[in-house]
Amino acid sequence: MPPKKSAASTAPKAKKKPAAPRAPRKKKGAVEPGTAGLTPAEVLTGTPSPALVAACAQVEAVGGVVAARYREPLGGHWVALAILPIDRVAPTPYQRELSPTHAERLATVIPKVGRFLDPIVALPAADGFHSPNGMHRLAAMKQLGARAITALIVPEPEIAFRILALNTEKAHNLKDKSLEVVRMVRALVADAATRDRPESELTLELEQPGYLTTGICYEQNGRFSGGAYLPVVSRCEAWSDRPLRAVLLEREAHAAQLLELDAAVSEAVQRLKDAGFASGYLKPVVVARINPLRFVQAKPGQPVRGEFDAVIAKMLAGARAFDPSKIKPADIAAAAAMGGGGDD
Repeated sequence: MPPKKSAASTAPKAKKKPAAPRAPRKKKGAVEPGTAGLTPAEVLTGTPSPALVAACAQVEAVGGVVAARYREPLGGHWVALAILPIDRVAPTPYQRELSPTHAERLATVIPKVGRFLDPIVALPAADGFHSPNGMHRLAAMKQLGARAITALIVPEPEIAFRILALNTEKAHNLKDKSLEVVRMVRALVADAATRDRPESELTLELEQPGYLTTGICYEQNGRFSGGAYLPVVSRCEAWSDRPLRAVLLEREAHAAQLLELDAAVSEAVQRLKDAGFASGYLKPVVVARINPLRFVQAKPGQPVRGEFDAVIAKMLAGARAFDPSKIKPADIAAAAAMGGGGDD
């Protein structure tokens, strides 16, 4: 006879209350929606800054018109919306080269819309206005025969460098970025007011210290294979607290060593070709083989660093002594599979 169930066991079990939904975690440094910057009504309040007043006077002096003066809604800085004669606006002299293909594409698209609705940013310059972010739109509008262009006037010239660093109008490749960085640095060094600024204050604008070195190399050799050397250069160059003009001189010396190394690596590549190897990735193979930092074990949380002169000297000796008989077809295939840094 089965045992009788107790009253407790036969009583219906109480249902568990569903857990209250957890509040979403806030990201570190997150700002509550709708709490930052100005309200629409506030952007027109206050007195325009002296810098903006001077910039607006320059707009009128070159034959343009100011459509509006207001404080931009996030930071509250004074800006102006203006229409400028297109022949008084030019790209900043230190940015990357124009891509004719991209400008041609824009010149094809703009007429289909029938309106120019994407104002460029323009900053006062000695000869009119310079745009740090509208080179291709400017070229397209000139190609279309436009007489004027809409511009957002930013009166602070130093903002041009930051805008260049954040420009996404057309993706940079390594050559574009490196040349842009070296041109920015040369422009800053040419100005007595900025030549003694520490390089470490310009990390946003310059992005990484190695770009200055590779940029100087590209100035002297437009076909420099920067992609093959940037991993080494990035581990040897570091932000400096010294004045920009001193840093520029040092990086020019580093670039000279890097170009000497590139010549020796090119000779090693030719020896590989003479041995029967054919690939666009011969140079990265040589550079990887002679890179002394590849043997250095990184400490937890610390990148592998090297002293530029010593590392390049070892690599130069390795390139000159490079033996193509030690390279196997699998080494070339592995470099091609990883991609990047191929021969120019």
